[in-house]
Order: sequence, then C-alpha cells, then structure tokens
Amino acid sequence: MLILKDIILKAKQMRASDIHLSTGLEPIIRVDGKLVKLSDFPPINANELKQAVEEILSEYSIESQKKEVDFSFSLEDLRVRANYYYERRNPALALRLITRKIRTVDELGLPQILKTFAERPYGLVLVAGPTGSGKSTTLAAMIEHINSEYAKHIITIEDPIEYVFENNKSLIHQREVGTDTLSFSDGLKYALRQDPDVILVGEMRDLETISMALTSAETGHLVFATVHTNSAASAPERIVDVFPAHQQKQISLQLANTLVAVIFQRLVPKKDSGVIPITEIMVATPAIRNLIREGKLHQIEGVMQASKSQGNTLFDDVLIEAYLKEIITKETLLENVRNLQEVQKRLGWRI
Repeated sequence: MLILKDIILKAKQMRASDIHLSTGLEPIIRVDGKLVKLSDFPPINANELKQAVEEILSEYSIESQKKEVDFSFSLEDLRVRANYYYERRNPALALRLITRKIRTVDELGLPQILKTFAERPYGLVLVAGPTGSGKSTTLAAMIEHINSEYAKHIITIEDPIEYVFENNKSLIHQREVGTDTLSFSDGLKYALRQDPDVILVGEMRDLETISMALTSAETGHLVFATVHTNSAASAPERIVDVFPAHQQKQISLQLANTLVAVIFQRLVPKKDSGVIPITEIMVATPAIRNLIREGKLHQIEGVMQASKSQGNTLFDDVLIEAYLKEIITKETLLENVRNLQEVQKRLGWRI
C-alpha cells in the first residue's frame, strides 16, 4: 500500500523541495536543485497511486475525473502543493513541499527594498522567474510584512492556495480558483467589490486577468502578481505583447502609470548546502516609466544599469557579489551568469 505521508515526511527530513511519483519507478525527490532517488521505498504501483490521490481529493471535495488537476493539502507542519497527471496512460504525481511558517524578508535573505514595495498605498508589484524559483515564497513574505505592520484588507486569488496566512493586524481572505472562484479574472473582478486594500493574484496567465490586475492597480489598490519571464527588464514586454496591437498603446500607458517594481529571482545552490535567491530588481523610476510609455522596452536594462542608486539591481551583479562573499562556487556562477564575457572581464579571468 502506498503511504504518501511516509514519503513526504522522508522528503522533508532530507530537505527536499519537490517529490515526483511515477508509475513503475521509486520516488524521486529534488534536493538543492538535484534529483535524488528514495531507494528506501518500492516502485510506485499505478492503482495504489490512484487510490491515494482520490482519497485526498475526496477529502477536499475536488473533482478527480480530469486528466490533470492542481490541489493542495496540509500534513503536520507542511503545506503540500500537488499536480496529479497522466503520462503514457499511467498516473503520476508531482508534489511541492511548503513550510507552514511564512518566512520574513529578513529570514529569506531578500533585499530590504521589498518591504518598501509592500508599504506602497497602490500600484502593481510583479515577481518574475522560472518555475521553482521561490516566487510564491517571496510574495508570501511581502504579504506577511503588511499583515504584521498594517491594518489592511488583503484578498488573495490562488491556484491552489499555498501559504495559509493567519490574521495579525490585517484581515486576510484567501480564495482558491476552482473552489472559491471560477477563475483568476472572476476573482479579480469581484474582489473590487469586496473592499480590498491589497490584492494578490497567483499568476497573470491571460489577457483578461492582466487587464483586470492593471485596472485594480489603477483604481487605488496595491496588487501583487507573478509572471514568467527570464529577467526583470523583459516583464513589461511580456505583459504588453499579450494584447492585440490596437490595445498595446493603452496597456503601455496603464502599465507605466501603475508599475511599482519587478522582482526577478532564481534559486541557486549555496557552497555548503541549501539554496540562495539571486534577486534582480527593476524599480519603476520616472525614466523607466517613460520607456514603457513610449514602447522603448529594449532600453530598460541599460537604464537599470545607470540608475543603481535608485534601487535597481542586475542579476549578474548579485551573482558576482554572492561569489565574492564565497556563498556560491565558481561553477555555480558560471552556470547561471547571463553575460559570461563581461563577468570574466570584471573578475579578471581569462576568456
């Protein structure tokens, strides 16, 4: 019999971030970015995996008759985000382990400027990065900063709910897509009638959701959201390009007027053990707002480079700093750097 609890707790003991259960294979976990087999457990049986997932889904009243489904559940001091899917007609399960404790900006080692973004009265704050880069953890830290310092009404729209907040100074309502609201765009539309101060959108996936998020920020709310881009500077282009050509000028104006900052991050392995977030920050300075307004998005990175005193930081600079402080290895630096020749020149290495 497949006992998911035992696998999850073993993975937690080994400091894993993810678990992969595939029919016919032993459980595989991800530790510090690398996949590791859990040889203590037998290969996964298809029927047992189906039964284990259906028990969880029925407990949380989630439809299980789909070919893939997102859900989340709690186990001891963990929150588990799950995706159940099929491959080659066999069931498979991917699990992300999330600690119940919401870590602060300080505990995560994130830049202090993130607190100032969370203290803004209105605007749009975007967190960008690839899957598994800690975007949700960073968003949770900023929401928790508000919760611990200010009396605000915070509404989150998530798919699924990951971190569970406890009301402190703020009132927090968490809505899950599929169970509490039909979609991100619906959740956003109705959130405006629920007297929010702060709105968190789990992901800006489509035109309607992005449009509603911009409108929410424009109407005096502080909006947090995630986007999938490969740098902070490319986030505005990613948003504008979602819209048809005849709307792009209007969207550029809305984005220029509402954007507070874009935080891009990637998790890289530390020299000893664990991972560290390498965080690039684009602050929406007047110069950057003008570039967005005028559609000169390719010039944003150059302006970021020239205006570091205003809070802008570039990915390679943060990566080099982590290397010089001996937090990461030379190999990790070379694997993750964007402009290899420039970094080699700065560090005096031969090309």
